[in-house]
Amino acid sequence: MGLILLEALAAGLVLILIIWWTMFSGRNKGELHDEPDADAESSDRDPPPKV
Repeated sequence: MGLILLEALAAGLVLILIIWWTMFSGRNKGELHDEPDADAESSDRDPPPKV
């Protein structure tokens, strides 16, 4: 019985490790945040020409 619980715990730890690795492996500082000024800059641009 104890061996089954140990195996289940190991499987859970592997699952958590896989999830953590896929979320944060490619980023230096974790999640990327949107810049609040991005919408203001897009409104300053000229609209696309009508064809």
